[in-house]
Amino acid sequence: MVPLVVLRAEGLEAELFGHKLTRHVETIGNQLGSGHVGNLQRGEDAVDGFPDHPRRVMRARAPVASLRAWKGRMCMSEEPVASVPEKAAGSQRLAVLLAMAMFVLVVDTSLMNVSISAVVRDLDTTVSGVQSAIALEALVSAAFILIGSKVGDLIGRKRAYVLGLLGYAVGASAMTLAQGLTAIIVFWAIIGGLGASLLLPAMQSLIHGNFEGPAQRKAYALVGAAAAIAAAVGPLLGGFITTYLSWRVGFLLEVVIIAIVLSGIKLVHDVPYTGSRRVDVIGAALSAMGMGGIVLSILVWQEGGESVGALLAIGAVAMAALVYWLVRRRRQGKPTLLDPGLFSSKVFRLGVSQQMLQQIALGGCMIVLPIYLQMVLEYNAMEAGLSMAPLSLSMFAIAILAGRKAGNRRPSVIIRIGFALLAIGMVVLLPIVPRADSGWYLIVPLLIAGSGFGLLVSQLNNYTLAPISEERVSEAAGVNSAAGSFGLSFGLAFAGAIMLAALSILFTTESDASTVLPAAEKQQVAHVLEHDAQIMSNTQLEELLVDQPDEIQDEIVRINTESRPLALQIALLIPTLAALLGLVNSFRMVRMPEPAPSGSIDGMVLG
Repeated sequence: MVPLVVLRAEGLEAELFGHKLTRHVETIGNQLGSGHVGNLQRGEDAVDGFPDHPRRVMRARAPVASLRAWKGRMCMSEEPVASVPEKAAGSQRLAVLLAMAMFVLVVDTSLMNVSISAVVRDLDTTVSGVQSAIALEALVSAAFILIGSKVGDLIGRKRAYVLGLLGYAVGASAMTLAQGLTAIIVFWAIIGGLGASLLLPAMQSLIHGNFEGPAQRKAYALVGAAAAIAAAVGPLLGGFITTYLSWRVGFLLEVVIIAIVLSGIKLVHDVPYTGSRRVDVIGAALSAMGMGGIVLSILVWQEGGESVGALLAIGAVAMAALVYWLVRRRRQGKPTLLDPGLFSSKVFRLGVSQQMLQQIALGGCMIVLPIYLQMVLEYNAMEAGLSMAPLSLSMFAIAILAGRKAGNRRPSVIIRIGFALLAIGMVVLLPIVPRADSGWYLIVPLLIAGSGFGLLVSQLNNYTLAPISEERVSEAAGVNSAAGSFGLSFGLAFAGAIMLAALSILFTTESDASTVLPAAEKQQVAHVLEHDAQIMSNTQLEELLVDQPDEIQDEIVRINTESRPLALQIALLIPTLAALLGLVNSFRMVRMPEPAPSGSIDGMVLG
């Protein structure tokens, strides 16, 4: 998945393009440092024998742990003392394997983004087709993340973890062997997206159930560090492998890493689930239909397909029906896919909407900029990765810095500054795109926009979840993650669709105004653009026009040269508008009282 990562000084928080990893650890005394990690709610009595010991507040989806049972295990452990170093070594190996899995999860889409032109060339496909696959993968993950969490509850978290890894392995294997776009869509986008929806919620529970005390904090830190490294170097690593080896080698290495992770599956102890096993099937179906219908309508539109209005209507009706269904089920006291009561908090509603806007902006940037670098400037994957580095590296660095230095500053103010910087960076970038002949011109606006993203990911998650009670924070984090993933897929799809629509209009206008192209050529251009508008480099276009007279070749290349950057510039309006809407929303946030955290937001690994 494409990453957004932030590490906090007091713990850990990572946000992966809608996939979150949050770790807030409250002060725990040395005596309880290695206690059982369970669902210990606030107000729990102090541990017998330690009346002055600070209370331990933990939130997990594991069974409720009894403090007396914990004390009994301390006094009468059946496990010999000699096995402790062995257990510690096994825990360390498991933490490393989990970190490797997270690295693959984060770097996967970065590799896809920087190798778009190579994939298009090698598979003889189109930019819009590959862009659709990237958006579809994010959509599948978003549509099924809440469902995937419940599936893990029912079949077992360990089994869900294994199935998620296998889903990713299938997708990466398909990329290694693919001979056409269909294999990418079916195996990488759909099966890989389903793998992510199972893998991330399962990791949350497994980290809780397999580590205790300081070891658990180290595990979260290691997993977060892996995500952070992948976020920072993913475009560079993907660019290097694609340029000097092959994009297929990059995905093959993902398969190798997943195989290594699966080889240590015996180290994973399953975490039993004791909650309700009833499933809101209709709510799950409406959720998938709602998000799927909206994003798929955009993808079908950009490919010139039919029934766009029908798909959009299905998505909108399904979303409205989902709201009605959830409210009705809650009143009846029946299980729901998610609790609609979460949205009674104005802070939560604002936080979720800001999360979605941030991800729409990021999705737009992460599809338009790689296409611009590879199709307009004709950069190879390595050069594209280097040109994108200011965005990812500044985002990573500022996120860490803001997490450590925020102190008592109001999160809403930091969020407002973040959206302001993001908007400034995008506004500065807009006039540069049609004029730049080198990636060097993008450094300053990408640094500004990346700094804005960094401030946002350092604060948005905690701001959103702060007013939520501990017993509901896991569910709220899942909703927040799903909203972010949906925003990402929407940004990827909509920016790409706008780019192709703008290209079609601009190219048709220029060709109609041309005094060089004969009427037959103009008609052919209009027909092609109506059914299959594509972003192409001038080199690709010249190869297609090799049989045409020189004057027609030169004229069509001229039109392409003028129209293409303008289309990309128009597409960048999508992340720009998202940033401006986020900035407007942030003024509402600042006017509201700052939410006081209801408890520790502990160990969320969500997608």
